[in-house]
Amino acid sequence: MTAIVVDGLRKSYGAVEAVRGVSFQVEEGEVFGLLGPNGAGKTTTVEILEGYRKRDAGNVSVLGIDPHTGGRKFRERVGLVLQEAAVPPMLSVTELVELYRGYYPAPRPAAEIIELVGLTEKAGERVRKLSGGQQRRLDVALGLVGDPELIFLDEPTTGFDPSARRAAWEVVRNMRKLGKTILLTTHYMDEAQFLADRICVIAAGKVVAQGTPETLRAGSEQLTHVRFELPDGVAVTALPLAARLDDGVALIETATPTRTLHDLTTWALGQGLELPNLEVARPSLEDVYLELTKNE
Repeated sequence: MTAIVVDGLRKSYGAVEAVRGVSFQVEEGEVFGLLGPNGAGKTTTVEILEGYRKRDAGNVSVLGIDPHTGGRKFRERVGLVLQEAAVPPMLSVTELVELYRGYYPAPRPAAEIIELVGLTEKAGERVRKLSGGQQRRLDVALGLVGDPELIFLDEPTTGFDPSARRAAWEVVRNMRKLGKTILLTTHYMDEAQFLADRICVIAAGKVVAQGTPETLRAGSEQLTHVRFELPDGVAVTALPLAARLDDGVALIETATPTRTLHDLTTWALGQGLELPNLEVARPSLEDVYLELTKNE
């Protein structure tokens, strides 16, 4: 079933049209990545979906409800994890979770939520003593307290070190195992590639691409890069394919990597040569994203 339907969404601020006919759908149980540069209309779109901002035109349905008029019944079914949240610093993790549980008619058990986000060992710790990564996990816990069907995750790992980011990714995967639908916004392309089932890229208020991370990469016009160190005594002009030196390493750009590798390695074997540090790099999701948004 479909959890979110956005059709022809428009929103202006004075003479500036921030969202210009955005359309996409999010299916139940999937992680959907909404990506875009600053000023692309991403935040406005998410705020409309959360019910905090009124749209000018278009149709929006979240869990079968218009979020602008859904009221308390709508808010009980969604969870929000904002970029920043202020909570009482002197409460313990458990006390804060219990406080938030009182706002919902059928909350999940506090211990279960705390375990889900990996804070069991910190359950009795004061909020002010938590590390940045632990506080972010607590933000996620508070977004899950009401047992929402849909969770909005806004830049969940901004400022994290690599280890903390990986731990946060596991929390998101655990939420998905619970059957939650997740709308994720992030500026980290590796995060989107690792977590998202499908991605929608917005630029200048419009959708410029949609699909799975793999289909977006496969549809890119960017070429695959084949790199290797030149064998001793071999000039780049002696190679069987057009190549150039890039920081002292031979680089071949190709739209047909299988054929290119076959021709290159056949030549090298015929010459009795090894190609040191041979590697093949397809366009990454970040490469594709930069290509899609380069003029915005």
